[in-house]
Amino acid sequence: MQQDNHTALFLSCHFGVIMNNRNWKSNRLQNYDYSQAGHYFVTICTQNRVSMFGDIVNERMRLNDVGRMVAESWQWLSKQYDYVELDAWVIMPNHLHGIVIINDVCRCDSRTAPTWNRVKPKSLGSLIGAFKTTSTKQVNIYRGTPGAKLWQRSFYDHIIRDEESLDNIRVYIRNNPLKWTLDADNPDNFKLNGQNQK
Repeated sequence: MQQDNHTALFLSCHFGVIMNNRNWKSNRLQNYDYSQAGHYFVTICTQNRVSMFGDIVNERMRLNDVGRMVAESWQWLSKQYDYVELDAWVIMPNHLHGIVIINDVCRCDSRTAPTWNRVKPKSLGSLIGAFKTTSTKQVNIYRGTPGAKLWQRSFYDHIIRDEESLDNIRVYIRNNPLKWTLDADNPDNFKLNGQNQK
């Protein structure tokens, strides 16, 4: 059952499957502690998959001002929370892929402070929520659109369990701009896939 929920949110983000909010369920793995140390692959899509972060030009992502604000907000996570590291990540025209690393050692106010000052890390969901809040606020100030939604509800996640999977996901992230013409989130492909952009 959990796999179905997990897959449903991935499809919602990548293939435009519309989910009824009354039946919406979290895709988080049941009974899993998402604050524990680990590597997590996340995909976060814009509201209605609207392209607003820039364009793919010659198979490279060129961020616009909004895209740069989102990039700064993403990098803010590792500055704000000393137990967070960011591995490979890419911002695409209407979504973000990234690997978030939660470390089990929290040095509180300083990365060089003694390790006995431990604080339980925030969960992955709380970290992504903080990123969404920060980026949305900055973008809305810039665009003069207070209260506008920037991101879809929730996000897709995958718990990375081994080095091979980590390497494969890094390659996927790195090659994402190269494959934009085939990407289901590319608005040019919505009609080809029988989808209507909402």
